[in-house]
Amino acid sequence: MATIRSLPAQLINQIAAGEVIERPASVIKELVENSLDAGAHSLRVDLEQGGIKLMRVTDDGGGLGRDDLALAVARHATSKIASLADLEGVATLGFRGEALPSIASVSRFALTSRRDGDAHAWRLACDGSDGTEPPQPAAHGVGTSVEVRDLFYNVPARRKFLRTERTELGHIDQLLTRFALARGDLSLRLTHNGRVSLELPAADAALDPTRLRRLLGEEFLAHALTLDDSAVGLRLHGLVASPAFARSQGDMQFFYVNGRLVRDKLVTHAVRQAFRDVLHHSRHPAFLLFLELPPRQVDVNVHPAKHEVRFRESRQVHDFIFQVLHRRLAAGQRGADGPAAEPAASAPAAGAAAERQGPASVPRALPLGIADARGSYGSERLSHTPPSRAAAAAALAFQGPAPALAEAPAAAPDAHTELPPLGFAIGQLNGIYVLAETADGLVIVDMHAAHERIGYERLKQAVHGEQLVRQPLLMPVSVHVSQVEADLADAHVDLLTRLGLVIGRLGETQLVVRELPALLAQADAEQLLRDVLADLGTHGRSERIEAAVDGLLATMACHGAVRANRRLTLAEMNALLRDMERTERADQCNHGRPTWTRLTQRELDALFLRGR
Repeated sequence: MATIRSLPAQLINQIAAGEVIERPASVIKELVENSLDAGAHSLRVDLEQGGIKLMRVTDDGGGLGRDDLALAVARHATSKIASLADLEGVATLGFRGEALPSIASVSRFALTSRRDGDAHAWRLACDGSDGTEPPQPAAHGVGTSVEVRDLFYNVPARRKFLRTERTELGHIDQLLTRFALARGDLSLRLTHNGRVSLELPAADAALDPTRLRRLLGEEFLAHALTLDDSAVGLRLHGLVASPAFARSQGDMQFFYVNGRLVRDKLVTHAVRQAFRDVLHHSRHPAFLLFLELPPRQVDVNVHPAKHEVRFRESRQVHDFIFQVLHRRLAAGQRGADGPAAEPAASAPAAGAAAERQGPASVPRALPLGIADARGSYGSERLSHTPPSRAAAAAALAFQGPAPALAEAPAAAPDAHTELPPLGFAIGQLNGIYVLAETADGLVIVDMHAAHERIGYERLKQAVHGEQLVRQPLLMPVSVHVSQVEADLADAHVDLLTRLGLVIGRLGETQLVVRELPALLAQADAEQLLRDVLADLGTHGRSERIEAAVDGLLATMACHGAVRANRRLTLAEMNALLRDMERTERADQCNHGRPTWTRLTQRELDALFLRGR
């Protein structure tokens, strides 16, 4: 074997650069984080050739003195931590003391800085070699400028992996957008080859609409739902786009932990679970969310580039994020207060009575809780009795053909009636859409999609409101697993039983499935058990069975919902609108499609050029 020897300082820094610096955007990230930690409120970033030829970051932060410049490019020298206690509660974006020496080792580097009160600035230059010249006087305002030229000029192998100028510029632009989203008070200017590419003035509000419109687009803001919730020392606030704005890729997902943008598997899992019932599995949600918690509750020292974090109470953080998003999505576009807490009622008994009375009786209504829509909205009353399984299933079916629209006896609301959120029905379009008049315009409802969501929520309430009914297997299924998985099954046997999965252990590496949830009696018992154990091992919990059951319920709700070309009475239309207002997640059907949209009075006037 070769003799063990110490590596030269330059090689050590170049190895560290390989961990921290992937491309020009990696350099900009480290420099901007240093500027923000120094208290900067104004940043200017100048680039040439996508940052490969030149990167210059200038800020108005606190600056550095002459004696600090040499230490700034020394390895493991930092002003941000001094002890283990500081490391356990890092409150800054950077803290390792590796960024500047790593960057200086693979570029032609210059650092110019001035503190408030100093007579002039000081400049330190490096060329990637071991030695550096003493700092020299320079002209510069209060703050710091870092200039990086000819990135990877002395590491040709790394330079070959850089992409085109346009690609590298795109990565830097995306990076600066992420910083701008987190810091509304930050003034930012980006130039490329002498031309201004991005310019953002500082905003008064953290989520300034004008700034967000520039960074995320008008469409995101049109679908954005605001949220702000706190519990157990955690706070989650920001914007989440409604499922109607779902994306084909996760390119509009911004999650910040104490101001630091992170990509965390635990966060991703919690968000996906919250969107499970309202988003197609191939689509991705869009959000701008900020999680705040005590610095000691999160470890940011788990990745050289600080992209990942580790939570000390990971289960608590996961459940908090899931619950906040779950509640907000349930409320939908009608506001943070959400729908009524009481469940939507079903009326199978009323429907059956109407069926017995025959065609000459009162109009048969949707079994959605009210028989007709006479009177004012405030006078309507529902029977909030939790449905049984049979009642919930029966609630999905209409009670026979409805009379023609003109035969509906429902009276229109008078001028003094307070209109409900989704208004009162005024008609039906092409046998598919319900039209409703609201206080500020027109609401259009896809009656099949809306009825599908209502039926699905009722079925879930009926099935999940009690322990899942289990069905013994005629032939128990033996499953060979690893010892770790078998021990995991033993540790969670009570949880599995509550989920309707009854298992036994026949040996160190053999399990047997004896009972399954009745709704999943035809499922692959072995694969279901393996999937559940995989979830428990990764996340400490599993929604696999609930998801499978919900999938069957969604299918039942879809087949039981009212079909196109079914003529509804005004009473039936209003019954549908009222139950939509009382149903969680009523803005989307089970497949993630919107169930309703609104045309405001202003938009209607614009269509006809009124007021011009």
